[in-house]
Amino acid sequence: MSSVALFFVVLFYLALLFLVAYLAEKKKSKIWINNPYIYSLSLAVYCTAWTYYGSIGVAATSGLNYLTIYIGPIIIIPAWIYINTRIVRIARVNKISSLADFISLRYGNSRSFSAIITIVCLLAIIPYIGLQIKAISETFHLVTETSMSNNILTDNATFVVVLIALFSSYYGTRYVDASEKRLGIISAIALESFLKLFFIIILGFFVIYFVFDGFSDIYQQASRFEDFKEKNTFNNTEEALNWMILCMISATAICILPRQFHTAIVENRQEKHIKTAIWFFPLYLLIFTIFIFPIAWGGRLIFDGQKVNPEFYSILIPQHFDNTLITVFVFLGGLSSCISMIIISAITLSIMLSNNLIIPYGLLGKFKSENDIQNARSITNIRKFSIFGLIIMAFVFYKYFILKISLDSVGLISFVVIAQLAPAFFGALFWRRGSYKGAIAGLLSGLAICYFGLIIPQYYFSYNQELKGVLRDLYNLFDFFTIPYLGRIPQIFFWSILVNTGLFSIISVSIKGNYRERNFAELYVDIDRYIQNHENAFIWRGTAYISDIQNILERFLGKNKTDQALRIFNLKYNIDSQMETADSRFIKFSENLLAGRIGTASAKILIEGVTKEDKISLKEVLNILEESKENITLNKKLTEQSEELQKLSDDLRTANENLIIKDQQKDDFLDSVAHELRTPITAIRSAGEILADDDDIPLEIKKEFLNNIITESDRLSEIINDILYLDRLQHGEIALHIKQNNILETYKKAVNPLLHLIQQKNIHLSEVNILNHFLFEYDEARMIQLFQNILGNALKFTDEQGTIQTKLAEKEEYLIIKIFNTGKHIPEEDLEMIFDKFYQSKNQNIIKPIGSGLGLAISKKIIQAHGGTIQAENNGLGVTFIISLPKEKSNIKNEFEYQ
Repeated sequence: MSSVALFFVVLFYLALLFLVAYLAEKKKSKIWINNPYIYSLSLAVYCTAWTYYGSIGVAATSGLNYLTIYIGPIIIIPAWIYINTRIVRIARVNKISSLADFISLRYGNSRSFSAIITIVCLLAIIPYIGLQIKAISETFHLVTETSMSNNILTDNATFVVVLIALFSSYYGTRYVDASEKRLGIISAIALESFLKLFFIIILGFFVIYFVFDGFSDIYQQASRFEDFKEKNTFNNTEEALNWMILCMISATAICILPRQFHTAIVENRQEKHIKTAIWFFPLYLLIFTIFIFPIAWGGRLIFDGQKVNPEFYSILIPQHFDNTLITVFVFLGGLSSCISMIIISAITLSIMLSNNLIIPYGLLGKFKSENDIQNARSITNIRKFSIFGLIIMAFVFYKYFILKISLDSVGLISFVVIAQLAPAFFGALFWRRGSYKGAIAGLLSGLAICYFGLIIPQYYFSYNQELKGVLRDLYNLFDFFTIPYLGRIPQIFFWSILVNTGLFSIISVSIKGNYRERNFAELYVDIDRYIQNHENAFIWRGTAYISDIQNILERFLGKNKTDQALRIFNLKYNIDSQMETADSRFIKFSENLLAGRIGTASAKILIEGVTKEDKISLKEVLNILEESKENITLNKKLTEQSEELQKLSDDLRTANENLIIKDQQKDDFLDSVAHELRTPITAIRSAGEILADDDDIPLEIKKEFLNNIITESDRLSEIINDILYLDRLQHGEIALHIKQNNILETYKKAVNPLLHLIQQKNIHLSEVNILNHFLFEYDEARMIQLFQNILGNALKFTDEQGTIQTKLAEKEEYLIIKIFNTGKHIPEEDLEMIFDKFYQSKNQNIIKPIGSGLGLAISKKIIQAHGGTIQAENNGLGVTFIISLPKEKSNIKNEFEYQ
């Protein structure tokens, strides 16, 4: 495939990502915002070029070690339901926007610690981004069958990288508040995660069922290799131990990698999404893993004896069989893996770089003197240039340091370096005694071991062979610490984590942290206790004026947002808006407002600049926290009791109102029934008296009076029967005779007796039939009664020359019947009550319609007996009654008898 054609394919793919990101940001519908699967798919940013290409190379050359990057996360992810839920809560109440903020805030909100964490992340992730660029560049040239150019200005891969940098800078900086959810970016990442899995599945099936005759065929042929058994089994304890340590490295990375922290914590919209992620994401990884073995060993079989890079078997195999489509699919899958990692990593690093290095160490003074619009523009520009600069820096790193290094080794080194944050990270969650000095000492010592043990030998020796000779003697001094049965990377991981954790623990136990550390330790470890009242648990004592803090807030939020925030705060804590001095709650509230824009450390520095804080002893802190715990517990109990009492009061009030309404309805109903009964009785009595008193009445008039007596008697009987019938329906005493009937014929039987009345009012009667078939199971007599009640009701309220239309359709397992009439709209408050047997509308016409109001109540009971529903709604020029009837007999409610 030509370079130009592939470049346009990449352009089209990036345009698709732009479109998805744009639509997600613009529409912000429920499908984007509250979708646990988009959240879970975004976590698959973990699967980078290393997992897409590198793991295939490892499977082909090193055997089972490829499983470690999948098994490690799968082992630890179930614990997310506890760990990540806690972290999400901590991040939400403290407006945390990065990994550096999360760790440094716990250890006293130290600016220096957040800066060190940022530098550690840069050291670990820039080579990792370079790894993705390396994969993009090499696969681009592999697909186009062109040689790589030493001139970056003529290399097509350079332009791809620039496009990714532009996309990341644009969509990654749409919000000044770094803790805001980036819906567009996350939606695009979720799409990429889906596509890279989809494309690897296509390739897997191509290899297994097109190139070979199934999985067993690959296994049988590959088993002939001399090293097959050795590479696919644990030959001894040493190999198993190395494998387990590699699993530990990846298990640590899935929690601490900045991009994983961002997608799992910062971008989490609802805690319940974590419950979906803990099964969906491992399933995703398992599906990915299934196809690594057949691709790796299938590649070895195809290219046996040829000098090709096994990391790129996924592209070489379809290319070998001249299948351009699958080759491009695989390339796009790898591109997806690389792009998603580059975008999220660049965004998270830019936030840390701006909030923990650039702003606190150079621009806070400038921000104090400018307005909110200028500050917002400055912060956004810093992050834009940071994202672009980081990607370009990674590109340069790739060109000069990792050009000849395998994908697997670069990824593992990054994992080991970032794992140095693990003791401080997990200590922040579970250990109150963990201190700033212990965390710093442990982190720096672990980082030094990684730097001398991995980074210098891997990157600088490969670049400068003279340096390798000079430092070789120095490295011989470390032979004393060599563990013979561990590989280089597991060994460095073991020693670095051991020293890191040891120093962290020993120093933390030996030296007491200051009061701020202990305060945040309680807030982190007991987050469930403080989450509803975290501002009350923040300890601060000193002198501060609300007006001074308000001025700072307006520099970043603007006057309107600041005023709105202050109103919310005053309402929350019932504080007089005229108060001049600020308390600890307001200090914490203000720091949180600033934290999303400039980071927790910078927010603390700005607030400290306009306040005067008094020192508090550690003993006082513990006493205050203990009182706070007791108060929170008491408040929680009182709140729960108050809520229970309020709920009980509301239930009683509602029940009382319903009783009053029902009683009134019952009185109205009885009045209506009495009136309806009195009318035919009066007519019968009058006609009977006339016939009894006058013997000279002509025969024709006698017949008329007798017919009136018969008619009114029938009407009286009908009213009484309706009342008795409704009562029997309500008590389930009427058996349903369920059998298969033709719904169209049933409807015609119901309509025929009413046709003369319909014609008298010149009403247009129509029927719309979009059924697939006409036979359904129901009691025909009851359905005829139901149709006649609904149609009779429509006749009462439809004016002359009006319309009655019946529409019959099917939806899933139900028959849907809609009967529309052009009668007067039902008042909205009456729509749910018109089917009540005691109901008479307060909005009836002055001329009362004929009938007792029982028809709709009877209709509702009939359809309920069939397991269906009935409802009325106003639409267009009239009213529609919607009847939903189950197709199958098994769906009919069993509290009613049927035969």
